[in-house]
Amino acid sequence: MTEPAREDPAADNPGGADAEGQTRRTARPRDAASLIVWRIGPAGPEILMGKRHARHRFMPDVMVFPGGRVDADDHRQAAVRELEPVTQRMLERRATPARARAIAIAAVRELHEETGLVLGERRGGGVAADLGALHYICRAVTPGRRPIRFNARFLAAPAEAVHGDIAGSGELERLDWYTPEAAHRHHVADITGKVLVEFLDWLEMSPRARRSRPLIVFRGMDNRHQER
Repeated sequence: MTEPAREDPAADNPGGADAEGQTRRTARPRDAASLIVWRIGPAGPEILMGKRHARHRFMPDVMVFPGGRVDADDHRQAAVRELEPVTQRMLERRATPARARAIAIAAVRELHEETGLVLGERRGGGVAADLGALHYICRAVTPGRRPIRFNARFLAAPAEAVHGDIAGSGELERLDWYTPEAAHRHHVADITGKVLVEFLDWLEMSPRARRSRPLIVFRGMDNRHQER
């Protein structure tokens, strides 16, 4: 089985990391980033999520965070503020410094492309990212033998750090703010649900605890491990 064509949106968003099917060869995971944008509502944390379109080849009708794979241009994009040292250090656990920054840029770019929201400043048709607003949550590697694989980093940013109106590109439907309970009512994949748990645990930590916590990676069939 070959990989989908590059223009297939299902091949981009890490929400498709649980795509069904197998390949004879183990595909190399592609670096990707998803961004958890949150705010505190009347019932507690609310997270910006959308549902993948029903016509997607893989994982249709699944709730995901905005996100996608790292592009070559992400290495060359400007930022209005660079990563905080602790976030940079966490991203560098399995990436070079330049790649770690590109992963963060990808998260901000995908947020803008899929939701219309800006984390940073508009410049031309793109965004100069405010990387300093990003926090590292965890990462997840798609199981081997899957036709689409990602090494996806999950980052977070508070809603007050973004601006603009939600205006989806069509890749994600029903873009809105969801409590975790509401998101699950619309079908959340297992790995997304586990990342949500990691995020909610992180949200309850003090800043000091966040800086010193063990880093988590999900491997295999979404098995939780500490990074080594």
